[in-house]
Amino acid sequence: MRIALIGYGKMGKAIEEIALKRGHEIVLKIDLDNVNDLNKENMSKADAAIEFSSPHSAYDNVMKCLRLGVPVICGSTGWLDKYEEVKKYCLDSNGSFLYSSNYSIGVNIFFEINKHLAQLMANHAEYNVAITETHHTQKRDAPSGTAISIAEQIMEKISRKTKWVNHGSTNPYELEIFSERIDPAPGTHQVKYSSPIDDIEITHTAHNRQGFATGAVLAAEFIHHKKGVFSMKDVLGI
Repeated sequence: MRIALIGYGKMGKAIEEIALKRGHEIVLKIDLDNVNDLNKENMSKADAAIEFSSPHSAYDNVMKCLRLGVPVICGSTGWLDKYEEVKKYCLDSNGSFLYSSNYSIGVNIFFEINKHLAQLMANHAEYNVAITETHHTQKRDAPSGTAISIAEQIMEKISRKTKWVNHGSTNPYELEIFSERIDPAPGTHQVKYSSPIDDIEITHTAHNRQGFATGAVLAAEFIHHKKGVFSMKDVLGI
């Protein structure tokens, strides 16, 4: 495949390394110093685009790709207030779009464990649940998109939690997410159920960016020649 990388920071470079190892070609690299290169002529060379930029530019980048008819995989977080708009445009224009808050295969398995555990804990109000996410200091959004996904999965199963907050709370209806920024830390997410008697915890810890990068490339391979809106559940068949 011929891949355009939109966002050429640490994740973009990790994705490039994996893509080349899997026999793909990088035909375009977009970063802050060449944003005008994201145009029709250059994008016509790409079979798919992988977008890992920032919360402020992700929406515009994704929409540009869709308008140019290029399938796009997006891993940027912090812009999901416009997700439904992107989804509608993609479906109306017969485009191809895949979004995930986290492309790691391990994290997506963790998501399924999280949902199952939340279902098991739904009738046990004596346990309070909280989320802790730890990332490197350069991560721009807090809480992480992965932590928000985890929180939303929990709230779908545990009706007594009606909203998440990014701070400590004594309100029993609020689901606490604690965000820590420490170097070096590729990413750790922990869900903890605490009662006066015991604690139950599940944790995913990333050792490097390779898992995220590999998942993003797998997503690009998956979306090739497909039309519609997809997620990592489709890629992994879970």
